[in-house]
Amino acid sequence: MHLEIATEPARQDRPNEDFVAASPSAVVLLDGAGTPPGSDCGCSHGVAWFVTRLGVNLLAGVTNQPDRALTDCLADAITTTAALHAECDLTHPGTPSATVIAVRLTDQDLEYLVLADSTLIVEHADPATGPVAITDDREALVGAALRGSMDAVPTGTVEHGDALRRYVEAMRAHRNQPDGFWVAAADPTAAHAALTGTVPRAEVTGFTMVSDGASRLVDRFHLADWPEVLKLIHDQGPAALIRAVRTAELADADGKRWPRGKAHDDTAVATVTL
Repeated sequence: MHLEIATEPARQDRPNEDFVAASPSAVVLLDGAGTPPGSDCGCSHGVAWFVTRLGVNLLAGVTNQPDRALTDCLADAITTTAALHAECDLTHPGTPSATVIAVRLTDQDLEYLVLADSTLIVEHADPATGPVAITDDREALVGAALRGSMDAVPTGTVEHGDALRRYVEAMRAHRNQPDGFWVAAADPTAAHAALTGTVPRAEVTGFTMVSDGASRLVDRFHLADWPEVLKLIHDQGPAALIRAVRTAELADADGKRWPRGKAHDDTAVATVTL
């Protein structure tokens, strides 16, 4: 397994809330959900603290318990991480949360778990199959009905900041609800709402994980498709995708062409060749 990782915070003066870690048999990528200024989350530690501990606990479980289902490994990691900050208000609707991708390699299979809006792209040995992108779009579907007022004003303005806070608070009512969307926060039952699957290892040549800050080039900016992104990564490395995203963001700093909650987002890319 050959692994390359690139990650970059949205701003150099704020911690990176994306997280990537790997062992010889597993890779995990998490994207933390931050709290906009003016909103409380009930936790004194912060999103980056939460994401790091959840990611480390998840990687340990996936690696050390090869026969345990990925959903159970994630549920265990959520429970263990919650116990590390039990003094915080973990029932708060804004308690730190994260999207999760986990991949485990066995001698026979590639096992995967995808929870929320990061994307896993699996590359198949058969060229006719092409790359298959797996993402959990339930959050985007819920958000589409709530983000109109935020998208209507320029990014970076006071009005946009107020609209972003209202949007985030409105989304909380749908978080980890049967008719809403699911993320890894303090409730381990969310793990069992993840998308999961198994692909025979002999049919796979590699896979790539991207947080939603990096997938913007495809799913929000529509400047490339996944085969083009994979070619960019294979030719120039995963940092090249982040550079392409930043170039597009800087060309539309006020969000008029591509309305979005943040002008820039944390980015993480992990690519594996088998």
